[in-house]
Amino acid sequence: MMKARGCDLLLLVVLWLVISGSEGWSIGAHNHEEQEGNSSHGSQYYSSSGPSPAPYNGFFRPHGRIFSILDFGAKGDGVSDDSMALLAAWKAACTVPEATIEIPSNFIFLIKPITLQGPCKSNLVLKIDGTLLAPSNTSTWSKSTRYQWLNLKWLSSLIIQGSGTLDGQGSSWWNLTENTLKQTEHSISEMRPTILRFYQSCNLVVRDIQIINSPLCHLKFDNSRRVLVMNITISSPEDSPNTDGIHLQNSTGVEIRHSIIGCGREKKTPLQQTQMIPINFPVHFMDVFNSFFELSGDDCVSIQTGCSNIHLHHLECSPSHGISIGGLGKGNSLACVSNVYANNINIQNALSGVRIKTWQGGFGSVRNVTFSNIQVSDVQIPLVIDQYYCSKKSCKNKTDAVAISGISYKRIIGTYIYQPMSLACSDSIPCIDIDIIDIQLFPALAERHSRQALCWNSYGRAVDPLKPSSIACLHKNNRQISPYTKPNGYIC
Repeated sequence: MMKARGCDLLLLVVLWLVISGSEGWSIGAHNHEEQEGNSSHGSQYYSSSGPSPAPYNGFFRPHGRIFSILDFGAKGDGVSDDSMALLAAWKAACTVPEATIEIPSNFIFLIKPITLQGPCKSNLVLKIDGTLLAPSNTSTWSKSTRYQWLNLKWLSSLIIQGSGTLDGQGSSWWNLTENTLKQTEHSISEMRPTILRFYQSCNLVVRDIQIINSPLCHLKFDNSRRVLVMNITISSPEDSPNTDGIHLQNSTGVEIRHSIIGCGREKKTPLQQTQMIPINFPVHFMDVFNSFFELSGDDCVSIQTGCSNIHLHHLECSPSHGISIGGLGKGNSLACVSNVYANNINIQNALSGVRIKTWQGGFGSVRNVTFSNIQVSDVQIPLVIDQYYCSKKSCKNKTDAVAISGISYKRIIGTYIYQPMSLACSDSIPCIDIDIIDIQLFPALAERHSRQALCWNSYGRAVDPLKPSSIACLHKNNRQISPYTKPNGYIC
């Protein structure tokens, strides 16, 4: 009897040990699978237990996935090629929701032309606190990469921010352009790259960074929508040719605010001293005007065809060519721009203040544009509509033109150098519904006789106060103006 009880007790003890051991093995196996799972998801590239960035004024949520370019082999010495490290960090972060790619401060990363493309998981952040440096030697760029340096495409919900700099090292490109133009009739502008270009993307934010010394455009949005640019600084020296600050094309729903943009300036020429240029016919006037300036720099913001619902406000544009819509209709092409609002902008030392420029022979329309609360200082011509735009030595006269209507100039105040206003509209298709309200412009050099404002084939209304009085030169809408009629393929 005692032996039977002893056997039963021993059997119970053995069974308990077996059950406990199997549970322990099961837990151990589960932990091992978890570790392998983490490794297979790239834990060698980031640590889930690492610190998350703090919220930036509540603008985005903290992220638990941080990808530093240094962890992917980048040297950050300004000499070694760190392009592959950036691409590897991008590819790893692209698959992780709410990831952050870090370009750390106190490092300079030499990056060759690169494409960072999506689609990626939502709320991706590219945090630039260091410096990204473009190659300075133009010969290292292949023909296929000469259109842009940092090419971002097919992205949604991307934020680029930080205290760092994108440096395009454009001086070698500018010198190449000047030397080459003396030997060829072909434009070299098309061969120079843009620093940062977005293509077919939406829900974009670019903020706080600095973009400098671009070979061509500094920041470009092409076929994109719902874009916010804020608190950025763009600059290039005064001898940089055709270096637009921000270039918009085929994009909608764009807001650019609270930024400083300086893209060179025009070199002073005899045009500022002479008063002998004929202006009875605007073609002659604009041809002479364009040829007298050795243009450098370019537009603070350039708005091209296909753009609508654009809002620019609280910008500092100095030096530059001002805010420009166009040139539109080049090569007899269709151009459509609508619903542009530019307000609370300070423009200094510029070729133009606010300008609409179109090529002869184009078609389409520019409509519903408002320029308001603009402060100008030492601007050659603050208000410009130029439907005889020509960047060559001469252009042939053509009948077709991009139709311009619904343009409002409200409270534009400051000083000009050459002429307060020039509205040179097409002979065949006049500018209509132009509002000029509360314009107060004074010559920067009071001792020099200033030119009268020009209104050529432009119709609308002028509302006091207006200084100088020649600004009230608009024709009243008191005659029947032929409607702009074109087949469907020719209208917006």
